[in-house]
Order: sequence, then C-alpha cells, then structure tokens
Amino acid sequence: MAKRDYYEVLGVARGVAEADIKKAYRKLAMKYHPDKNPGDAAAEARFKEIGEAYSVLSDPEKRRAYDAFGHAGVDGQAGPGGFGGGMGAGGMGDIFSDIFEDFFGGAGGGRARGRAERGADLRYDLDITFEQAFHGDEVKLRIPRYQQCEKCNGSGAKAGTGLKTCATCKGAGQVRFQQGFFTVARTCSDCHGQGQIVAEPCTTCHGQGKVRTEKTLNVKIPAGIESGNRLRLVGEGEAGSRGGPPGDLYVVVQVLIHDRFGRDAHHVTLDQPISFSQAALGASIEVPTMTEPVRLKIPAGTQTGKRFRLKGKGFTSLSGRGTGDQIVTVQVAVPTHLSARQKEILEQYARESGEEISAEGGIFEKVKNLFE
Repeated sequence: MAKRDYYEVLGVARGVAEADIKKAYRKLAMKYHPDKNPGDAAAEARFKEIGEAYSVLSDPEKRRAYDAFGHAGVDGQAGPGGFGGGMGAGGMGDIFSDIFEDFFGGAGGGRARGRAERGADLRYDLDITFEQAFHGDEVKLRIPRYQQCEKCNGSGAKAGTGLKTCATCKGAGQVRFQQGFFTVARTCSDCHGQGQIVAEPCTTCHGQGKVRTEKTLNVKIPAGIESGNRLRLVGEGEAGSRGGPPGDLYVVVQVLIHDRFGRDAHHVTLDQPISFSQAALGASIEVPTMTEPVRLKIPAGTQTGKRFRLKGKGFTSLSGRGTGDQIVTVQVAVPTHLSARQKEILEQYARESGEEISAEGGIFEKVKNLFE
C-alpha cells in the first residue's frame, strides 16, 4: 500500500512553519495514542503513521529531501514509528519530550549540567518623605543578600579539591523511571541537575558557593518620583551560581503623606483657608509652596472651592517633560468665636442686605451655613 503524503498525514500545508508542524503532531499524537485507544489496531497504525511523518517533517534536512524527491528522498531515514522503531536520530523519546514539556512542565527535558545560573532579584521597600520625592535625594540602604564566596570563588569546593561525578545519576543530571508507556526523566535531587557534586565543601560557604552578607548602597532618589515607582540597581541582587551573573535589586518607593500638601500627577495641591472678609473684599495672601512662600491675589467675591494655579511650582516630570504646577484651593473659614463688635457689624451687614437673622444665632449662623 502506497504511503500517504506526510503533510496530508499531519493535516498541514506545504511550506507551513515548523511550529505549526509540531502543534499538529502533538494534537494528533495525543488523540491516537495507544494508551487512549487500547486494543484499537487502526488507531495504533494511525499513531505510527503520524510519528513517521513527524520524524521527517520536523528535521530540516529530511524535510528538504522529502519536498524535493518525495518518499524516495527519505526512504530508510524515517522509521516505522513503532515502539521500537527508529524515529530518526532521537527516537520516540525525543518526539514525546515536546509533549512532556506541555503536560509535565518540562520533566522530560531536565537541566543542563554545570550551567551557570543568574542570581535571584531582590526587592527593597523604601519609605521617603514628600520633600524627598519633590526635591530628590540620595539615601543609604543596607541590603542583606547572598554574594559569591571569595574563598572558593563561588565553586563551593575546598581549596585544592574540585567536583566529582554524582553517584545517583552517574553524571547525567537526571534519574529516569518508567511510567506506563513513557520513560520519564526527573532532575536528580542530589546534584540538582548538575551531574556533579562538591567533593569537599568550602569551610566558609559550606559548599553553597555564596555567603550571607550585608551591603551598604547609595541610592539616588530622582525628583518627581511617585509611590509605586521602582528603581532598578543592576547586579545588586543575589549572587549567581557556578559563575552566573548576579540578579538585580528593585527598590520600590512609597511616598509618605504630607500634613499640608497633596499630589495630583505632577501637580502639588494645597487647601488654603481664607477669611470671610478676604473672600468678600479680596486680598493678597501668602501661601506656602515646596520651595518658598509666594503671594497670591484673592479677587473680591471669591467663593469657597475656587482654584488658583501657581505655574511651575509642582513636581519635576521623571520623563523630562517639564514641571507641574501648584493648585491652591481656597476654603472660606467661618469664625467660631465673634467679639461683640464683630457680631454687631455682621448683624448690620445682614440688615442692609435684607437677610433674616435669628435671635439665637445671628448673622454668624447665616454665614456659617453658606459654607457647610
């Protein structure tokens, strides 16, 4: 019986990307796997056919030969796809390692022996004042971390000694066991996938290759920083393993609340109390800013909640796109205590304005109610 076209077997078009071939194969292999179809000869035959097609189309050289000459170009190179058949150079185990990566988190792949590993990143939560966020600052941080052991240069081995082959995995970095139809590889727990262990541990780091220490760092706080912003200090994290680079340190900033000022994006905000007479008659008052006090003109008839803008008195933009403003919101303050003379003047004002006043509260209550 003539063999079917391998692209037809996998249900893909000629010229399709390698990733699409792998995706199609995984789907079909799981569907027709003998474990899912016990006793089904047709499914087993289909499974073998799928495996044979994939062994050719997943190999760039074989695929080129197949595209040029068809089955004749790969005869003898594609195995029958059975359980003992030669599925190309890697056999069935290599093909099914792709499936294991998806369903078992890469358990079939293991780890490269002796591979250098990057150190872990660290996080430091830093509280700063409102003033530090506005002006910028430089602070000293003491960071506890692991760094490379200087005595053994990170090898973990005592001076004059080295590494020896792991007796558990025989240097493979993996131990294998049978699970149903599959042979599953698991990272060796003794050497952690490295294939080698320390013969005699370093007396300083006890074979870890790194030691716990504390480092003092000078960290620049840029003007304009906000709560939640992160400062990345490259290479200031944990030490790497087996010569790997260190991780990074991330300083996460939290800006403390100010007793007078607030923030809205790049703008400083301020609630400024003014008196009833200042609001009614107008005034020039002094208001604080983050740099120095400035004079602010209050027009006559200003209502509570009126907002004034002081240009350039806000936060510097971290992106370098200028500086924010200070937004001053005036709040008309109603006095809680009045002298007899003040009360008399306000009552006269009320009569001339045609306002009704109560004998108990007088005009004070009227004025107070306007701003509640």
